[in-house]
Amino acid sequence: MSPEDFNFISTLIKARSGLALTPDKAYLLESRLMPVARKHSHNGLEDLIAALKARKEESLIIEVVEAMTTNESFFFRDTKPFDLLRDEVLPPILEKRAAKKHLKIWCAAASSGQEPYSIAIVLKELGAQLAGWNLDIVGTDISHEILTKAANGQYSQFEVQRGMPIQLLLKYFDKKDETWEIKPEIRSMVKYKYYNLLDKLSPLGGFDIVFCRNVLIYFDPKTKGEVLEQIASLMPEDGRLFLGGAETVLGVTDKFEPVKGQRGVYART
Repeated sequence: MSPEDFNFISTLIKARSGLALTPDKAYLLESRLMPVARKHSHNGLEDLIAALKARKEESLIIEVVEAMTTNESFFFRDTKPFDLLRDEVLPPILEKRAAKKHLKIWCAAASSGQEPYSIAIVLKELGAQLAGWNLDIVGTDISHEILTKAANGQYSQFEVQRGMPIQLLLKYFDKKDETWEIKPEIRSMVKYKYYNLLDKLSPLGGFDIVFCRNVLIYFDPKTKGEVLEQIASLMPEDGRLFLGGAETVLGVTDKFEPVKGQRGVYART
């Protein structure tokens, strides 16, 4: 791939998704975009890029961006954040909202649904403690295709084996032929919608807890800071932000600070 082609495709992807590609990540273009090129009968990435330059066809641009931004996900990823949610983060927030009985949680990179459904199961397991509560879990992503899969709530044996404890699998999923289908009582707890983190976030409304895990690592520092500042504006003073294990707010924004003893959890400053 010529430097000109790389600059064109990387600039396009960054403008649409925030994903910052450096030349050493050129292999990602090959692995993610070759299936798109073959689907449209192109011989290689050069032909695909030429088509993007010539036609500027919106549907093709969307397909390319979605191919580059669809990331792997699995249930109860890294385990610890969900333990912290249940044991440390939720109790004080629920106590403060006991009168209104309303809790709003946003998964900012929902992917194929494993993270928001994991959160829904954590809440469901609290049982009588949340009886009568209005629980809103919103999952957003930049890929229409992956959001459709998330909303369907159907997973392969391989997918449910990655992180889902067997007792919770049997309790909250139904076996349908070769797939596992999440029960309606859990699926109905999550609403999915398309949303780009580069857009103005205020239309999403406010949230008590935000999961934005393993997505900011793909952004440059300036974009990270802008997204985090917008997220902060959606949260109350006692709100909590969850980031991935390799992510931090230090040196990126002064709107959040780490919560002592709760790795990966951040409070509004």
